[in-house]
Amino acid sequence: MLSYKAPLRDMKFLINEMFDYQKHYQTLDNGKNADAETVEMILQGFADFAENVLSPIYQPADEEGCHFNDGQVTTPKGFKEAYQQFAEGGWQGISYPEEFGGMNLPMSLNLIKSEMMGTANWPWAMYPGLSIGAVNTILQYGDATQKRIYLAKLVTGEWSGTMCLTEAGCGTDLNQMKTRATPNEDGSYTITGSKIFISAGEHDLTDNIVHIVLARLPDAPAGTKGISLFIVPKFLPTGSGEMGERNAVHCGSIEHKMGISSSATCVLNFDGATGYLLGEPNKGLKAMFTYMNTARIGTGVQGLAHMELAFQNSLPYAKERRSMRALSGTKEPNQAADAIIHHADVRRMLLTQKAFAEGARSMIYHTARYADKLAEAVVKGDEAAIKQWDDKLGFFTPIIKGFITELSIEAAKHGQQIYGGHGYIKEAGMELIARDARISTLYEGTTGVQALDLLGRKVLLQGGGKVIRDYTAGIMKWCGEYALDKEMRKYVWALTKLCAEWNMLTARLLLTARKDRDIVSAASDDFLMYSGYVMMAYHWARMAAVSFDKLKNGGEQPKEFYLAKTQTAEFYFDKILPRTSAHAESMTTPSSSMTQMQIEHFAFLD
Repeated sequence: MLSYKAPLRDMKFLINEMFDYQKHYQTLDNGKNADAETVEMILQGFADFAENVLSPIYQPADEEGCHFNDGQVTTPKGFKEAYQQFAEGGWQGISYPEEFGGMNLPMSLNLIKSEMMGTANWPWAMYPGLSIGAVNTILQYGDATQKRIYLAKLVTGEWSGTMCLTEAGCGTDLNQMKTRATPNEDGSYTITGSKIFISAGEHDLTDNIVHIVLARLPDAPAGTKGISLFIVPKFLPTGSGEMGERNAVHCGSIEHKMGISSSATCVLNFDGATGYLLGEPNKGLKAMFTYMNTARIGTGVQGLAHMELAFQNSLPYAKERRSMRALSGTKEPNQAADAIIHHADVRRMLLTQKAFAEGARSMIYHTARYADKLAEAVVKGDEAAIKQWDDKLGFFTPIIKGFITELSIEAAKHGQQIYGGHGYIKEAGMELIARDARISTLYEGTTGVQALDLLGRKVLLQGGGKVIRDYTAGIMKWCGEYALDKEMRKYVWALTKLCAEWNMLTARLLLTARKDRDIVSAASDDFLMYSGYVMMAYHWARMAAVSFDKLKNGGEQPKEFYLAKTQTAEFYFDKILPRTSAHAESMTTPSSSMTQMQIEHFAFLD
């Protein structure tokens, strides 16, 4: 049976000693609300909820799944009660303005809450999690009436929200989107079409569900320039903001999936449903990316969640499971065999899980500070600041989403390997982590989509590699501060070489793309993974530097905690970081090896 314990030591290490969130919060208008005592209360309170309410119902809910009957979805046993407790605790509104019933705390605290919630029970977490994108989009683009009617209900968790983007045969290519919006005389719109893969599109946790829907107006330009965004509630609100008559949006079915079976993934049919324009006509794609940046960071949190849960449950098993004797000599002579944690290969897998989880957490907590700034700009309506912080987030989000979720699958695989045959048995839970982790690489854009967004748009198209030059300049400045530190020498030297190589690879791809356009797509996956490994290396080097200092001068955590940090950093640089060499070599080979084969030659079948 899987269990979860919130890694509060590591969270506090990052919040207090690595990134100094209290200093960061002083730069925010709502930062004064996030004093150290309040942050501690949030961490402890939600850790208790995640450990004792959400975690115990994770595996049973997977066995039960969701129930679909004539358009109605019933969630597994315990889900509704957990949601009621969540909403009554005010947890949904941590990072939203008090005028809508929120706590007005920084967005980073909501991401930390999401990590605990998601690690304990990711499928359950998706129900309140989908509301966040809806809230953020209405908060930025909604008019005064829309904010008054919808935000308080969504922020308190009385209502929930979704984002309805994907259609059959369309997927990421929104040029092919067919859902239509016809204007009515009263200012509303009639929405007709069908959306698929809508997480939390129908359920019994809340009475009303507010759908944010992409659709085309009759006179819309072709392509993505002709997409608008609409609010389409399950029940139409009255003038006072209460639930009114049923809208013409219905769940046609729920998907039978490889994983996250207790999260309802719905087909939604809009049969002449009433909708309300959100933002400007034909500018829905821009508004949608407000949601996408939020969702992609959230999906990176899912990757972290699976890494952490796999590690937490692999470690005690490796300490208890006995098999053979260690090659370096018997470790437990009073036992029939040594615990498998004494085998170097098992240590490799455990350390990989640990390095991935703690490295990913550092990357996300760093990025969360930009999310704080963006959220503040949205509340203020400061368009210049919104662009500034959205652009900064734009570089990190494909790496956070694509790289971390890919590593989560590896972490889950290691968990199954450590458990051996039991890793394939449902009771142990490792196969559940492996199944649930798979979806994280797919939704909000596949890894390939993230990779192309990073290399094609963020790196090459927008400034010809400037974003890499700027980011590596920051790394090099940090390296300069530790150039003479003997304990940090190996990390500084490795990062210095990687920064030079990263810029060289970027320049080489930029030049090659002038003649070989396919190189951008052909190299993008390697470029994404290379970028992720280097970024994580920088975070591990920084964690090592802080830990060496705390070992000398004392810190909040026991010395063993900091020693483990320095040893994990060494493992990452010695055993994980060399993967960059293969990615570097692969990305610079011509695209011809991928493109030269004729389509009809892919397979010769009788």
